[in-house]
Amino acid sequence: MVLAQTKVKDTITRRANISYTQKGNSVTFKPETPPLIPIAGAPKPSYSYLWEMGDGHYSKQAEPKHVYKNKGNYTARLAVTNNYDNGKPPATRPKKVAVNEIADDPYQDIASIADQNGFTIIKNCDPIPEQEMVVVVSYQNLENYVANGKLYLFYNEKQFKNNNFELVDFRTHAGEREVKENTVASVDDVDDTNSYVASSENTIKFKKYKNTTTEEDLDASLKEANTLYHNVSILEFDDANPGETRNVFYTFKTTPEMIKDTSATVTMRGIFVPNRSFKNHKVKNLEMEIVTSHDPNKMGSNGSFMNYRLVRFKRVKFKTRFQNNGEGPARKIRLETDIPDMFDKKTFQIESMYPECPICPKGEEPTVSCLDTIITKKQIIFTFKNIYLPGTEQKNVKEKDSTKGFVRYSMKFGEDFHKVKTKSRTSIIFDKNEPIITNYATTRFLPGISIGAKAGYNFYTGLDKSTSYFVGATISPFKAYRFYWQAEWVNALNQYNSAVNIATEFNTNANGTRQLIRTTTTTENKNVNWEIPVLIRYNINNYIGVGAGVQANINVASEQNQDIKTEIFEGDKENILIGTQTASNTIKNSFTNLKTGLLFDLTAGFARIGPSLGARYVINFEQDFNYFQVYGIWRF
Repeated sequence: MVLAQTKVKDTITRRANISYTQKGNSVTFKPETPPLIPIAGAPKPSYSYLWEMGDGHYSKQAEPKHVYKNKGNYTARLAVTNNYDNGKPPATRPKKVAVNEIADDPYQDIASIADQNGFTIIKNCDPIPEQEMVVVVSYQNLENYVANGKLYLFYNEKQFKNNNFELVDFRTHAGEREVKENTVASVDDVDDTNSYVASSENTIKFKKYKNTTTEEDLDASLKEANTLYHNVSILEFDDANPGETRNVFYTFKTTPEMIKDTSATVTMRGIFVPNRSFKNHKVKNLEMEIVTSHDPNKMGSNGSFMNYRLVRFKRVKFKTRFQNNGEGPARKIRLETDIPDMFDKKTFQIESMYPECPICPKGEEPTVSCLDTIITKKQIIFTFKNIYLPGTEQKNVKEKDSTKGFVRYSMKFGEDFHKVKTKSRTSIIFDKNEPIITNYATTRFLPGISIGAKAGYNFYTGLDKSTSYFVGATISPFKAYRFYWQAEWVNALNQYNSAVNIATEFNTNANGTRQLIRTTTTTENKNVNWEIPVLIRYNINNYIGVGAGVQANINVASEQNQDIKTEIFEGDKENILIGTQTASNTIKNSFTNLKTGLLFDLTAGFARIGPSLGARYVINFEQDFNYFQVYGIWRF
């Protein structure tokens, strides 16, 4: 019994099977799915589906009916997504469907993409690391002639360290063929007709494609996409009839190295060239939030990896998604969203929403559908009023996407904001039900690199007539907020005198006269010294910083100049000088005398970026060679 229970709960081996009933060329599909495993405290779990009929059509209904237009053998596929389920999505196997007769059936298969400007990209689910997902690219010939075109799908953004996706397979049903391109092919100029949107742009501009846009400079769009993405799949197609819609199905597997930030947004970009003879094309972005489980109520942000140098005027976008899982429609939906202090609420603006409706009038109770926004000290409250959002458990609701909605908004940073991570989440309230709390949406900054120039003077209190000037460079994270690491390289020019050495001895010459011989040695030291400190620093505020660390110190080149003076006196005392001799000696060495030690540091000025003054005390481990250092530094 224990083993049997373990097997039932084994989410790795769960499978869903495809079953169907057939009448001629009309086929009704039905999934056979394993039991769902509820998550404690989460809404009721459910499945959502993406069916591939094998002839280029698809459906997201639970039990779709499909009418095949031609005889033949077709391979049906099913991708199952488990929402609010504590396990992996069920695996499925393709199913063969044989159509041997054709009968008249007025059933409409799928909706057109007329509202998508002839080009759209959808997904069956948001990406989870090490799981598969299906992306459907749909394109439509909107011209009044048969067209031969091209289809690009770019993936794996270069802004992320590792690849997020691996293209496992793609399935075409209209003779599309894969091609390779190393460079952007030269094509004819745009034909000047009313079929295309005019543009005067001849330079590359990096756009944020929200919806399907019509563009003219294909070379610029391809160059931009190649700049932003590592990989691309390219298909060519022929003989697309006027008004014909075609679908291409891509299976991606998310990599183990995929970014694990569950508030991050990743994208794919599609480019649809309706006619290979012209540069006119359409561009569409597919946005996806990284998830750990398939939860339709989610908050995400595109501010996961921002360059702190460039964010002063950046507009950070947020998106809150929700789904009505009730047995009836929602008439009022309230989203209470946290806003971190570092954002300027005065720059808040709504980018888009669904259900799509106007902003509510101020000072009066609305009688039509609208979105109301209230900005408080810590929150922005969105309220959809007088709407109709169906519930997933509502009778006759077959399309789960109709039960989902979202709000996308953006803000800029305030005047004085620090380089810290922010967290915010949303409470979602459907009518008078209990709130649903989303995940945290985070914004964080890339470490960045700050190069600094440093120059100063070392005080060696134990050395006679010492001088020590130095210049160097530093490297550290750009404009760190509190704790950060800093490494340095310093080249110092040092000069000092060693203690004067006096030696005496007695000698008797050939005449038997006793003599006193005194030898005085004066040594001047010159060396080029490298210091390599590594320290951890802490900025107390914008102007004061402290640090501590370790340091290696080595003489790269050293030179000792000795002056030797020998004096000869008659007798045992220095009364009668009878002779003097002088000599000099030079000793040179390189890469000698390695010293290590601790350092303690204080800076005042602009602690995070810009100029400041510093003082440092260095304690050597092996020799009594401690010293003070004063310097100026400018971090860029």
